[in-house]
Amino acid sequence: MSYNFIRNIFKKSLIRKLIKYVLVAYTVTTLLIISVIAWFFSSYLSGPNAFSINEYHPFRSEMAKREYLEYYDAKAKEWPLDSEERMVSTSYGQTFVRISGPKNAPPMILLPGGGESSLMWKKNIEALSENYRTYALDDIYDWGKSVYTKNMGCSECITKWLDELLTALELEDSINLVGYSYGGWKAGQYLMEHPERINKVVIVSPAYTVYRGNKEFEKRVFRGFIPLRYFMKKELCWVCEDMVQTEEGRAIADDLLDGIQLAIRSFKIKIPASMTVLSDDELKSIKVPFLYLVGENEKMHSVKDAVKRINNIAPGIKTEVVPNTGHCLLFTHPELVNKKILDFLEH
Repeated sequence: MSYNFIRNIFKKSLIRKLIKYVLVAYTVTTLLIISVIAWFFSSYLSGPNAFSINEYHPFRSEMAKREYLEYYDAKAKEWPLDSEERMVSTSYGQTFVRISGPKNAPPMILLPGGGESSLMWKKNIEALSENYRTYALDDIYDWGKSVYTKNMGCSECITKWLDELLTALELEDSINLVGYSYGGWKAGQYLMEHPERINKVVIVSPAYTVYRGNKEFEKRVFRGFIPLRYFMKKELCWVCEDMVQTEEGRAIADDLLDGIQLAIRSFKIKIPASMTVLSDDELKSIKVPFLYLVGENEKMHSVKDAVKRINNIAPGIKTEVVPNTGHCLLFTHPELVNKKILDFLEH
């Protein structure tokens, strides 16, 4: 055989192998993409319409409702106080509320973060309820026992629902409003509409509200909604980097992930209200005593720039920065958070 003949055979063989590998890689990639799309659809988009009211609404099915509520009730046993549990009617549906503390004490409303329920306050509730009548809510348009009946994907809907709820609870004026993360943003929105009903406001690690979110946070949060535990855990550990440095903190993160994954499987998909930042004029208009409480390593926005903006525009707003923690300071430093809240409310 000639050298050229052998070389041509080798080239043809190599080309065939390359084509074969390319086809295999293309097939595998296509199947992987299809699998991810199918997973995303089954996790987020499948099931009944968000506003189809039936016997298991707002859950995807009767089985999903039963599974989630069994999990929720088991977690509720960790609540350290004997509390009154009420379902309160508004035009937006039924809101589940845990009521603790002395009956005639000043009222304190506790708004949970996004993807959380009233149970997130379990490490705070004893201290906060000692001298206050606390009302820990399951946000009506989030996960928990509350049941929405209307679209609430706008800030106006949230403030109207909350105002109706406070009225139904027979709370008049001098209400203390405390919100964490997304709940902090809602507290700010309500204050803008109904300052006459509020005594004091505390926003803990607020979403947006006083400063715009950074792009890295927005990208990573989006990736965190990929319905695979690997991605969710990776982004949660980034947001709560300080918390997961300890064994106890990692256990808290795993517990949060268990609840998030179950809720995603259980509840119908709905689009929440988009978060915004209060304008300069809105911040200047705040006359109610207002506390911005945040960890120095907050990932959602620049704490340094947020404090600078507040001090320049609305120096009457009190700022407290907790060192060596970030967005999860409610979980890492519950005693300190309690002290900061109570000191602010009592002085």
